[in-house]
Amino acid sequence: MSNTIQIVSPVDGSIVAQRDLASEAEILSTIQAANTSQAAWKQTSVQQRAALCHKAIDIMRDNTVELSEEITQLMGRPVAHSPGEIRGLEQRARYMIDIAEQELADIQIKDSEANGKPGFTRFIRHVPLGTVLVLAPWNYPYLTAVNSIIPALMAGNSVILKHSKQTLLCAERFNQAFMQAGLPAGVFQYLHLDHKNTSKLIKNNSINFVSFTGSVSGGKAIELAAAGLFKGVALELGGKDPAYVMSDADLDDSVENLVDGAFFNSGQSCCAVERIYVHAEIYDPFVEQFIDRVKQYRLGNPLHADTTLGPMVNARAAEFVREQINQAVASGAKACIDADLFAANQPGTNYLAPQVLVDVNHEMAVMKQESFGPVVGIMKVSNDAEAIELMNDSEYGLTASIWTRDETKAAELGGQIQTGTVYMNRCDYLDPALAWVGVKNSGRGCSLSALGYQQLTRPKSFHLKNK
Repeated sequence: MSNTIQIVSPVDGSIVAQRDLASEAEILSTIQAANTSQAAWKQTSVQQRAALCHKAIDIMRDNTVELSEEITQLMGRPVAHSPGEIRGLEQRARYMIDIAEQELADIQIKDSEANGKPGFTRFIRHVPLGTVLVLAPWNYPYLTAVNSIIPALMAGNSVILKHSKQTLLCAERFNQAFMQAGLPAGVFQYLHLDHKNTSKLIKNNSINFVSFTGSVSGGKAIELAAAGLFKGVALELGGKDPAYVMSDADLDDSVENLVDGAFFNSGQSCCAVERIYVHAEIYDPFVEQFIDRVKQYRLGNPLHADTTLGPMVNARAAEFVREQINQAVASGAKACIDADLFAANQPGTNYLAPQVLVDVNHEMAVMKQESFGPVVGIMKVSNDAEAIELMNDSEYGLTASIWTRDETKAAELGGQIQTGTVYMNRCDYLDPALAWVGVKNSGRGCSLSALGYQQLTRPKSFHLKNK
């Protein structure tokens, strides 16, 4: 087995970089440094941690152009869109840094609550877990990683980052920023690992928490590795996110945002819109406008400023989506987009034209199985009950969106949807003030928001009697 990793760019198949896998000695040295540094790091004030983390984010923000171009080379997102990831990283990081002091403060218990007896001091303290292992994916290499890295550091933990082999340079960029910011040595580190050594690292008793973003199969492997070790595991495993366009929806707004929600990043997002249910009263005009808007995409080299749809991460992923489309059409679905309109679309490559399917049903894999690519199915529904039943007919439950002018109705229907987040009149968005959480096969655990600090600390109670 090779001890090196080559990053093959989805843009043109070129080798972007090559890195050696960490040796066993390097892995053990990294763990030791993480444990040693964390003992001192947890004694620093939240204000000190905040200053260093803010400085690291400043450094990454100031290098937005360079980081954005590198993201495009690594995973193929149009360079015109990549700066948005750095802006999103900054937004999430700043929010979690700014709320840390309040959310990590001791929880004081009033004397009057001590069974009516004075003379007691009682409080609950948020204690860091120790060393947190972050396993990050390639599709949003900075946004997904920062969800865990910054809260873990702010809570007083040390962090080891293992990034996807496709985007392992992003781990090095994080490290450079933290080093330049003056973070103590060992508090943040990264390792380039294969699956075998990742599993061994998870099993190591010095790893106290694992945060993973990736596939369901990957999540199962993480849980298997951590089984019986009594350590926390957070899993964010993707979705088959639905949208319901009600009869009173703003047609122009819903079309514009749902097209973007389905095809941004070539649909390679855990919370991309992959299936749309439209009320019969507006189904025809919705589909017509939707198709017209999709035809405006420009598929091509993502390094070109006018490209709005880049390649998929590799040819294997593109072939998976092509096969979903072909199976659906063979089962009676209608493909609404002529792939020949997109000159860059080439069978056998990772350049794949966007596709809209109608006359679909839930017997088709494209409506049940995660696509993670530029395809969406649209179904006509006759009422709310039918829409909700179809939205819940999935093994996933990450996000769902409802498109209506009636907020009360949206909240009512949202309460019936089996999902971690419900949107009204928006989609494919993550608000750092809200808990990012999935149900069913979309995972478990919670990142971001005030609740995000709960899984990265443990409560320690103090019960002090004064004589």
